[in-house]
Amino acid sequence: METQLLTLTFGALLVIAAWTDVRSRRIPNALVVAGLWVALVLRGFAGGAALIEGAAGALVALTIGVAVYATGALGAGDAKLLCTAGAFLGLYRLPEALVLIALAGGALALLEALRRGRLLSLLRDGLWLTLYICTAGRHGVRRTLSSPGAVAIPYGVAISLGSFGAWLI
Repeated sequence: METQLLTLTFGALLVIAAWTDVRSRRIPNALVVAGLWVALVLRGFAGGAALIEGAAGALVALTIGVAVYATGALGAGDAKLLCTAGAFLGLYRLPEALVLIALAGGALALLEALRRGRLLSLLRDGLWLTLYICTAGRHGVRRTLSSPGAVAIPYGVAISLGSFGAWLI
C-alpha cells in the first residue's frame, strides 16, 4: 500500500511539474516544496533508514542541480524539481535516474533542434561547451540558456520522464 501511495503521489507530482513547465516554462516553488515534504513524510512512515536515504537523495540531487544551474544550463525550478525527485528516489536510485534524465533531455533537445532546423548549431554548441568544461574555461565557449540562438527545452519534462523511469525500474 505504501509503495502504491508513493508511486501515485510521485507520478502526479511529476505530471504536474512537466505540464506547468511546458505551459509556462516555470515549475512552481509550492509544488516542489510540497513534493519534498510529502516524500520525506511518507519515507518517515517507512522508518528512519528510509527517511535518511530520502534526505540524502534530496541533498545530492540538489547539489547536482545547483551546480548545473550555476553553469547556466538548467533553470532554478529544474534544480528544485531534481531535489524533490531525489527525495522520492533516495540515494541509491538517484544515479540511474540521472542517466535516464540526461538521455531524455538529450532526446528532447535533438527533437527540438530538428523541429527548428538547428541541429548542426546544437551539435556545434555542444562541442564548444564540452571543450569549455573539459579545459576549465581555457578553451571553447560557455553557452547558457540565455545565449543567443540557444535551443532551450522544458527540462522538467526530462526530469519527470527520467525520474519516473528510474522509479519503475
